[in-house]
Amino acid sequence: MTDDRSYPDRPIVGIGVVVFKGTEVLLIRRGKPPRQGQWSLPGGVQELGETVHEAARREVAEETGVDIDIVGLIDTVDTIERDERDRVRYHYTLIDIAATWREGEPRAGSDAAGVCWAPRAGLGAYDLWDETTRIIGLAEALVDGGR
Repeated sequence: MTDDRSYPDRPIVGIGVVVFKGTEVLLIRRGKPPRQGQWSLPGGVQELGETVHEAARREVAEETGVDIDIVGLIDTVDTIERDERDRVRYHYTLIDIAATWREGEPRAGSDAAGVCWAPRAGLGAYDLWDETTRIIGLAEALVDGGR
């Protein structure tokens, strides 16, 4: 059995959001594949007729209950996972956005199995994907550079 996003016929546009609140970053524990069970950034698939910023705000609110202010574009990342026969199991083009916390207390919702504010200096304890760590670093430069 496969989920509805595996073995797509074209890349799926996903939105990842690095949300800062002071010295902490908002993380979710993924409730669905790919990377199910791992800590990651809140985000999800952009819907038809929705801007990237609208998708970022919606996904963070759905997954964490937190409202955000958008700071700007961080980077784009392609994540492609192949199966043992070299067929593309997942292909996401991820647009990563930097944001700051506006209001709300985090709670796991929709696709998230968990949520927390993680100290920026202690992210190594969360076993993040290398690209997630890189994106958080770029977001820090973008957000902190504006202060």
